Amino acid sequence: MRLTDFWGRLEQAFGSGYARSLAADQTFAALGGRTINESIAQGVETLTIWRAVVSEYPDRVPARLR
Repeated sequence: MRLTDFWGRLEQAFGSGYARSLAADQTFAALGGRTINESIAQGVETLTIWRAVVSEYPDRVPARLR
């Protein structure tokens, strides 16, 4: 998944303001306790990050974005 696709999906699921806050502040166990931003900076594949988001927020992410 391209980085632009990742951000587009995150913003569609959470709204642009909250998506950026989520990326900076929320840690994910599936990402080793890192935030989205930290994971991106450390080279984690965006598909892996997206799967962690979907797993953490299954009711928030629409099926069409999974």
